[in-house]
Amino acid sequence: MQRAQQKWAQPGMVVQARPRAENERSDADIRVGFTTSRKIGNAVERNRARRRLRACVAALQTDLGPGALKPGLDIVLIGRKATIDRPFAALQADFRRSLAKLGALAAKDTVDA
Repeated sequence: MQRAQQKWAQPGMVVQARPRAENERSDADIRVGFTTSRKIGNAVERNRARRRLRACVAALQTDLGPGALKPGLDIVLIGRKATIDRPFAALQADFRRSLAKLGALAAKDTVDA
């Protein structure tokens, strides 16, 4: 996914997004992946960072409802050291701002960028 994508870095995470090609289409509207490197810390800290990123995605989907993200996207959230200690509201704001900058939100949603 690293070549044909767009990415946006925020203090709490890096978000990469790319539209899937027609031959890659699947039943899922969007696919979301999570990754953390050993730079973040030990396995416990990396797992905590991934859990917080998953919760951030789930909270956004709950807040905005179905159809909030453009269909046919692959999104990868990369955890940073700050992901572990950053307040959850700030982490959500980072994610939403990143999606807006990448053009991944559906047209009906607006975000302060």
